Amino acid sequence: MAENLNDCRVPCKMSWSELEALCRIERLRSDQLGVNRANVNEYEVEFLCDYKKTKEEEFYLVKWKGFPESDNSWEPKRNLRCPKLMKQFHLDLDRELRRHKRRCIPKKLDKEVASFLLQKAKVRQSLQRWEAHLNQTRNHPGRIFVMNDVDLEGPPKNFTYINNYKVGQGIVLNEMAVGCECKNCLEEPVNGCCPGASLHRMAYNDRGQVRIRPGKPIYECNSRCSCGPDCPNRVVQKGIQFNLCIFKTEDGRGWGVRTLQHIKKNTFVMEYIGEIITTDEAERRGHVYDRQGSTYLFDLDYVEDVYTVDAAHQGNISHFVNHSCNPNLQVFNVFIDNIDERLPRIALFSTRAIRAGEELTFDYKMQIDPVDTESTKMDSSFSLAGLPSSPKKRIRVECRCGSDLCRKYLF
Repeated sequence: MAENLNDCRVPCKMSWSELEALCRIERLRSDQLGVNRANVNEYEVEFLCDYKKTKEEEFYLVKWKGFPESDNSWEPKRNLRCPKLMKQFHLDLDRELRRHKRRCIPKKLDKEVASFLLQKAKVRQSLQRWEAHLNQTRNHPGRIFVMNDVDLEGPPKNFTYINNYKVGQGIVLNEMAVGCECKNCLEEPVNGCCPGASLHRMAYNDRGQVRIRPGKPIYECNSRCSCGPDCPNRVVQKGIQFNLCIFKTEDGRGWGVRTLQHIKKNTFVMEYIGEIITTDEAERRGHVYDRQGSTYLFDLDYVEDVYTVDAAHQGNISHFVNHSCNPNLQVFNVFIDNIDERLPRIALFSTRAIRAGEELTFDYKMQIDPVDTESTKMDSSFSLAGLPSSPKKRIRVECRCGSDLCRKYLF
């Protein structure tokens, strides 16, 4: 009987951290779990929950990784080797004490402060798990970081990270593009390369920066083209190249996105991704979103208003980008494998150099002068320039962008 079980496999109901903790309890060694003779008596700190001090010593209430909270224990500082966790604990503690208008750390934290620190540690863990999930899901080089130093809000509910458009019910995407035969698409384009096939000019320079004005479409090389992956006319399709951080804003604007790297002017930053739905379905959903006080509907009306992108529950990092009346991102319509002008891809390019640490924003109404890309002049007929209209809003919403050029209302 036993010989028949050699290839038998059953799923384990315990996590790796729980198995590691069990090994330490039972004094068992495991190379796979990293438990050996030298560290079998060491336990990993998951997070710090509370703090107190006497004349002689400081103590921390420790949540041990792999153990229930009922096993939390007070440990002297000298026994702990978790400098990063300790630093984060005191940053959280200092912020909370300042919120209560206290300057000095008391000998013993009151229940309200200790409860907040415990919740904060749990929220940070959930955000770290979400961050790991986002980075496992993304298909682009740029990493995603998540940070909330403002409140106790965790990962958004009912949101799924996707890398490409998801086609809604009743919509069919047909690959209609015709490939080019160029050997050097930028310097020796054959018949104008892919842009020329649609009677348009090459959108990028040799550094991959956009050189056409907003309102003009971008036609990139596609899967049927003779050129290789290093072709300078392949930019948006390579995905997000910069490390970006989803962070909680301090001024009540919810989540936002900041870049962690310097971005040069006219550089591709991200696409606006979501579910493609019909305008009739967008109208129905729009009324529901209005009652909720927010929406993520983006009309694809480059030539006609037939389809809409809904990023409310399925989208990429652009879901979290905030509005500004003086933005640093600009929208362009992009066509790659699909040249159906009713279904462009929506790409966001930098309007100027953006410093590392600066928040990324775009104008939900995108009302700039369509003739001069450097201008911030308002133009009520900007939709004639061929740009997609803003995410739909049917109620007047106060703007909190804080720009000197703020229009006071988003819509």
